[in-house]
Amino acid sequence: MIFSFSRFPTRVVNIGDLPMGGSFPVRVQSMTNTDTLNTIATVEQSIRMIEAGCEYVRIAVPGMRETENLREIKKELRKRGYHTPLIADVHFNPGLAEVAATIVEKVRINPGNYLPARNRKPGTRNPEPEIRNAERGASVSPLETEQIADRLKPLLTICKEHGTAIRIGTNHGSLSGRIVDRYGDTPLGMVESALEFARICEAFSFHNLVLSMKASNTRVMIAANRLLVERMKEEGMNYPLHLGVTEAGAGEDGRFKSAIGIGSLLADGIGDTIRVSITEDPEFEIPVAYGILQAAGTRFTKTEFISCPSCARTLFNIQETLKKVKERTSHLTGLKIAVMGCIVNGPGEMADAHYGYIGAGKGKVMLYKGQTVVKKDVDETAAVDELVDLIKASGDWKER
Repeated sequence: MIFSFSRFPTRVVNIGDLPMGGSFPVRVQSMTNTDTLNTIATVEQSIRMIEAGCEYVRIAVPGMRETENLREIKKELRKRGYHTPLIADVHFNPGLAEVAATIVEKVRINPGNYLPARNRKPGTRNPEPEIRNAERGASVSPLETEQIADRLKPLLTICKEHGTAIRIGTNHGSLSGRIVDRYGDTPLGMVESALEFARICEAFSFHNLVLSMKASNTRVMIAANRLLVERMKEEGMNYPLHLGVTEAGAGEDGRFKSAIGIGSLLADGIGDTIRVSITEDPEFEIPVAYGILQAAGTRFTKTEFISCPSCARTLFNIQETLKKVKERTSHLTGLKIAVMGCIVNGPGEMADAHYGYIGAGKGKVMLYKGQTVVKKDVDETAAVDELVDLIKASGDWKER
């Protein structure tokens, strides 16, 4: 049986000269952790990220001085020949987003920061009687939505004028009190928080939007994104999605959590840009991100090797052989090459490989192109060379 995998068809959002969504590749981004007032340190870290493969560089702007310094950072990056789109990460002060939107290609805002003044803290009850007595799950107050719209419209006007994109970034840990009161601290609350803002943007004919549902709990993050897609379908929306597990940790912990959260959604066909959040220098996030994309079958940036763990049926040193095959072919981006121990499971398990090296008996190997045996009874000592020759003869070889 042949399975087909499709991606949730999102609209294209232009972020500088690098579009996101639609049929464009899933983009990789990361975030600087330098002092944003230190122009050179931020620029040099950004360059390390970019050279590692980062396609969007996000920079936190905790205050107005940092926001204004984005001009200097951008100027220095452009001076050095780097034109990667920049994203301002804004928290707490919506006014910073309005300034940042005149400088960078995208701003990230948190819905929790656009609250009516009377209800600023998570969990704070709204004194308005109709809201105070509302059952959890009831719709949000039209009056409050109108107040939020009034605060958001200046940013939308600026973004329209400058061609700046917006990410509505909902975090599980920072839902507003008014949302928690109605929906609880839940995936539903996260989704409703983002959709309220998306509706305001649509009412203002602003569609240059990206949405995100982030949490440190992978199950919450996965559930929120899946629910968001379903709700967008119901409402005729198709905005690109930014995926990430927040505060994933360091080392294996951070990599495992990111792979589970991001990878599960990519396998569903959900996601247009990803950020792996690990407690390490940001340039180390990029290889992890590309690894997740490759493992999910979403974006291929290196040779993929399929190999079995081996068993008593394997009559050659598969670990050493795989190492030799990798040494010779790891530069062939986009190819899948299988090294399998025997013919019992080998041909079936390497079904989607472009080339295969399969043990056929003591000292003997079979070489495959796709599902077709091309060479039988190849001597093990010459098999890697013959595999390379087969790839060359088939037109898939590239010099390093």
